[in-house]
Amino acid sequence: MINGFQNASLSSRLGIPMIYGIDAVHGHNNIYKATIFPHNVGLGATRDPDLVKRIGAATALEVRATGIPYVFAPCIAVCRDPRWGRCYESYSEDPKVVEMMTEIIPGLQGDVPPDSRKGVPYVGGKDKVAACAKHFVGDGGTTKGIDENNTVIGYHGLMSIHMPGYFHSIIKGVSTVMVSYSSWNGQKMHANRYLVKTVLKDILKFRGFVISDWEGIDRITYPPHSNYTESVLKGISAGIDMIMVPYNHTEFINIVTDLRILRVKFTLDLFETPLADETLVDQLGSQAHRDLAREAVRKSLVLLKNGENADAPVLPLPKKASRILVAGSHANNLGYQCGGWTATWQGVDGNNYTAGTTILSGISAAADPSTEIVYSKNPDADFVKSNNFSYAIVVVGETPYAETAGDSLNLTIAEPGPSTIVNVCGNVKCVVVTVSGRPVVIEPYESQIDALVAAWLPGTEGQGVADVLFGDYGFTGKLPRTWFKTVDQLPMNVGDSHYDPLFPYDFGLTTKPVNAS
Repeated sequence: MINGFQNASLSSRLGIPMIYGIDAVHGHNNIYKATIFPHNVGLGATRDPDLVKRIGAATALEVRATGIPYVFAPCIAVCRDPRWGRCYESYSEDPKVVEMMTEIIPGLQGDVPPDSRKGVPYVGGKDKVAACAKHFVGDGGTTKGIDENNTVIGYHGLMSIHMPGYFHSIIKGVSTVMVSYSSWNGQKMHANRYLVKTVLKDILKFRGFVISDWEGIDRITYPPHSNYTESVLKGISAGIDMIMVPYNHTEFINIVTDLRILRVKFTLDLFETPLADETLVDQLGSQAHRDLAREAVRKSLVLLKNGENADAPVLPLPKKASRILVAGSHANNLGYQCGGWTATWQGVDGNNYTAGTTILSGISAAADPSTEIVYSKNPDADFVKSNNFSYAIVVVGETPYAETAGDSLNLTIAEPGPSTIVNVCGNVKCVVVTVSGRPVVIEPYESQIDALVAAWLPGTEGQGVADVLFGDYGFTGKLPRTWFKTVDQLPMNVGDSHYDPLFPYDFGLTTKPVNAS
């Protein structure tokens, strides 16, 4: 498909190759059988920039395997309110962690040579892709976490919380920057000449191209597209170089693009090698990449509770037990454990949309062959009482969403998750694993839960969860964001005067691996 588009572009009058970009935000997530890595919130929990760099390199290979040279990643938002539907795309509420994780850029693009000019885009070969730091700037700071809304903050706050990730991305040679739908103190970012032209291009010396978001300039006006001529004028005048026009390109086509877009095309060597390198095709979903994703899952898990203080720890669990219960809506659902931006924009429900290992399959593979594993999605209390289980693993959480569809004022676990927790944990020793893009309401059930693990949105390699539950590896992850008690406390970030979390930022219990028998 990509080669077909490219050949058409090369046959035009000037023969300038087109640049095709894709949302590869946790692996090459739109492609069947690609490796799906944990979403950014989970990677933030690892505090491991080297891991994230390796994930960038693996993603670049899988994207290149399909002939694509450009990805709309990474999202370097600093999510300050978990009610935002894109919070899982943010590494942390702490700008320092987000800054650290810009190391994915040299993974995607290659390491900038020491003699390279700062601010100039760099892509280091045919197995690398152009990256895109997004969404410039303040997308994670909107009022009440409402998507595409208004970020009310002073200049100093904007620079110290939301801007540091961009400084670091530019130093690392990021090729493109995508502008945010949101506003800063009432002014649309897509029309903000001061921040795009003066700060990004003139002060920070960014020399790649600035791209709008999907129909981003249409949304400068309300209703969107109500004065398109004015919107185009404002967007281009603000310093946007490439406009995402998904539908009506003829209306837009008369606008002349800046030379900056050509610079990134030359950096990518598209003029010399515009077509796909088919030798890379076996990189898609390769075992090495799946092993890396599994490592990322293990390191992203955060252990929030492990028995009451006086009791013996619950985790790691024994692999050998007479009978164990695995329950919950998220235990055997690949779509749910991958979250949004997987196979489709809003994500999927079920195991038929891509290849991978569910958490249930991972548990089944890890347990001793003599252990009987009973799976029940939503068992009632009588079932739990009457089956004499040694222990139970309950996997519940949020159903997939992306962008505005994920905005939430209640942040609850999807039904029937809460009743599954109550029915199971009220009657047998239980470990609860939450699969969610952000902290969720857990306080009402916390006293009944023996051990609690935040698994975020782990992606296709569910064995990584079992690796740590059974002690082949220890828990090492730390909370990338504050876990609230009730939504009435929000927004609440580390350092706030009213800080009273259920589990504070950077919290995470650790366990030692059990020596493999």
